[in-house]
Amino acid sequence: MAWESTRSRARAADPPDDPETTAKAICLRLLTDRARTRSELADALRRRGIEDAVSARILDRFDEVGLIDDEAFAGQWVRSRHQHRGLGRRAIAMELHRKGVAKEVADEALAEVDPESERARARELVDKRLRTMTVDGPDDRVKAGRRLLGMLARKGYPSGVSNEVVRAALAERGAEEDELGPPDLA
Repeated sequence: MAWESTRSRARAADPPDDPETTAKAICLRLLTDRARTRSELADALRRRGIEDAVSARILDRFDEVGLIDDEAFAGQWVRSRHQHRGLGRRAIAMELHRKGVAKEVADEALAEVDPESERARARELVDKRLRTMTVDGPDDRVKAGRRLLGMLARKGYPSGVSNEVVRAALAERGAEEDELGPPDLA
């Protein structure tokens, strides 16, 4: 109920007769929560019925004054999602695409995550997860290996990196080479 009244007040604050003022207010309100891409703001304005020409003028002005910066957004997003959520390059690239970041901009931002840092982050995730798993016997290690590979795949890590990291971690916990199957299966 409180959410509905807050939303109603926010909409009531929009002056209905001036689309540019309304568009500015919508964009500023969205930008107070977090940085947003130009595409995200354009979609929000479209959903609120703002004409594309008005949206373009407002978004161009916001871009001019530095309130919208897709390059900075992409760089910040990549660092945050890789460090704090443990996502791999592929998963982050998909998120950036969904947020409307151009492929060239996303590729440039993703260059910050080199293969070695991706491998190191995958290993951190595996080690953290292994602390809560039972890996006493061969069956436990095989089951843990499948679960760890699935976790890394969902987080967007390449199968080669995932397989290498999981095999190394399980070998440190007593897994024999023949327990884990062929190294190229992930």
